[in-house]
Amino acid sequence: MPPDPTLQASCQKQIEQQREDIELARDIRHERERVQQGSVFVSEQPSTFTAITHSRDNEFDFSDSMDYLGDTDMGQASDCLPVSRMASSVSQPEVDDIQIRYHPNSGRPMQVHHFEDYRCGPGAPVVSPTIDPEPWCPFCTCIDFEVAELAHEAALTHKQIDRLIGLIHCSRCELFTLQNHKDVQNMWDAASYKLTPFMKEEVVVQFQGVDQTFQFYHHSLWDWAIDLLQDPEVGPHFVFDAQQLSKFNGEKFVRFIHEPWTANMFWEYQSKIPADAKPLAFILYADKAKLSSFSHAKGYPVVARCANLRTAICNGEGLGGGRVVGWLPIITLWQVKEDKKHCGKPAFVNFKNTVWHTSFLKLLACLVPLSKLSSSVKCWDDIVRIFYPIILILSADYKEQVVMALIHAKALCAQAQESTTLEVREQILSSESLHDVDNSFDTMEHTDVFWALSFDKLHFNDEGNFNHLWTELQKWIADSGRQAAIASFESFPHWRNLNHFDQVISVSFSDGTKYEDISKLIVFAAHNSYIELNMYASLQVHTEDTIRDGRNTLSKFAELMDIYIKDTADLSEKSWNFPKIHLSTHLFDDIEAKGVTRNYNMKPNEKMQGPLKDTYQDHMNFKNFAEQILRYNHDSLIAEYIRSKVDCLDTQNLSLSDLPDLSEADELELTEPTDTQHFSLGSQQASWHSSVEGQRFQILASQSEAQSLC
Repeated sequence: MPPDPTLQASCQKQIEQQREDIELARDIRHERERVQQGSVFVSEQPSTFTAITHSRDNEFDFSDSMDYLGDTDMGQASDCLPVSRMASSVSQPEVDDIQIRYHPNSGRPMQVHHFEDYRCGPGAPVVSPTIDPEPWCPFCTCIDFEVAELAHEAALTHKQIDRLIGLIHCSRCELFTLQNHKDVQNMWDAASYKLTPFMKEEVVVQFQGVDQTFQFYHHSLWDWAIDLLQDPEVGPHFVFDAQQLSKFNGEKFVRFIHEPWTANMFWEYQSKIPADAKPLAFILYADKAKLSSFSHAKGYPVVARCANLRTAICNGEGLGGGRVVGWLPIITLWQVKEDKKHCGKPAFVNFKNTVWHTSFLKLLACLVPLSKLSSSVKCWDDIVRIFYPIILILSADYKEQVVMALIHAKALCAQAQESTTLEVREQILSSESLHDVDNSFDTMEHTDVFWALSFDKLHFNDEGNFNHLWTELQKWIADSGRQAAIASFESFPHWRNLNHFDQVISVSFSDGTKYEDISKLIVFAAHNSYIELNMYASLQVHTEDTIRDGRNTLSKFAELMDIYIKDTADLSEKSWNFPKIHLSTHLFDDIEAKGVTRNYNMKPNEKMQGPLKDTYQDHMNFKNFAEQILRYNHDSLIAEYIRSKVDCLDTQNLSLSDLPDLSEADELELTEPTDTQHFSLGSQQASWHSSVEGQRFQILASQSEAQSLC
């Protein structure tokens, strides 16, 4: 039977790819040897590699892959783009060429890159960061840590931990030193200082002439940022200089925006600080979380993220993602021993707001002097940089934004300050919708709380405007008897990450994600200008053109809403006078100032409430649970930190053993393909993990055998 020509072509392509991989491995080895011999950062002779570093961890690389090109701070080289494809300037721009204009304080010239080079992106650094040979410390051995990690994740009881340890002692191949659950807890206590731990402070605020005391738990925001800046895995992904990115459309360069440092506020802030300093931008989120099924227990976490990291990292999980940095007190009437007559009254509302901002001021206390005076930090690459912190983004729903943006009362209402009586002062402030409370964010230099507050698509659109529009649509469809007009929801095919609905007319939801998916499907049943506006709000890259078109769509939506409200005034008692219908007017201003909406979307932050609820339900005794939850959360972060270092060590050991030897590569005979060379069985990830575990087991077995011989 003659061979299948298609199969032969496929196998031949694989052989060519194998040959290229071998040549690349040889080049990598030569480059490593050159660097290890003390070669300069970029050799005098043309090199296959250039000095860039980045990650390829999501689909958005095309717009970020040149973030570090030409960055003199980056003392690392890359193995991705050849020099011939990375000219810092292009004499005659071509269609889709990308122009990068760096902030003048960066000292970096403007660059233009061909699109295919730009989206290729930098690869991993040639010189890998120093790997800790014993990342599991203070645990005595790696197996000690892994057993403690498993017990922590599975929420084992003390008796179950002791039983597990006993079983391991009966059959072991590595030195195992833990004896019982007390040893496990002692190790977690010793490891807690690998990352910034929580601290507890008292917040004292007067109400009705009586001091009220609350407990506030928090991390040092600055120490948390230093943990990231000094980490060899997270550090290389930081971007310190503002950029203006443009794409050539054949006639001119059109600016586009995505990450915070490509928007206007980052650029403006860098212009306000000394030329040798860098902005360090924080994203803060705060919202109450239901911990019990019936909402009897609630928490008030504060989550921090760093806007200098790409959104894929900043909004993701792991060391570079969000971290619970505070736990605000929740004030109820019974806590202050007052009856219900104070509920909702200005004095009690101001009291709760004062507790909130007094607590938040303690969280910001470490940043306030640095926002004025700066601070130098020795980063992961041993380079000392000067940073000025700023609160760039506040991610919150409307209720929280009301609390965050209390005042500027003293700045806006001098008349209220001069008033001698509480009643007169409160009356003046109420007329301006303000509260007589000091705002904690006013203490931060160059931080404007009103600009930091951001449009939240989840609560303002999906749970906000569309919720109201959907209710109206349900009513009119039911009244007209045309339920069949959108009965085709059930016939829609199932899609990944898209809720499937059997029927929607008579159903109401409390989950904004459900409304978001309905809005995606309703477009096939009924035209709605809101859908078009929401799509512009969802874009992950915005250009000058899309922002202009989005503003036009917003104007069209507003006009149609005005017409609808006027035409249905006599037919419906629905009131459209609510804040979220107005907040859309700030949508494109926020995009121009702080980047696309996913930079400040609350979804990643609200997702973090799930593990907190699980911790409360599975690991607590339901007494003084705030401290217990934060302790468990910190231990989880420590476990994640150690695990990442152990995985890095395993990856390094595996790469050293798996990299083809040059002598073997030169002698490799590329034979004609056989019938079995065109497929392989098994998961690549599973195979990699198995090889790592198998290699570790062989090493541990050898060590155990050596110990037994001794």
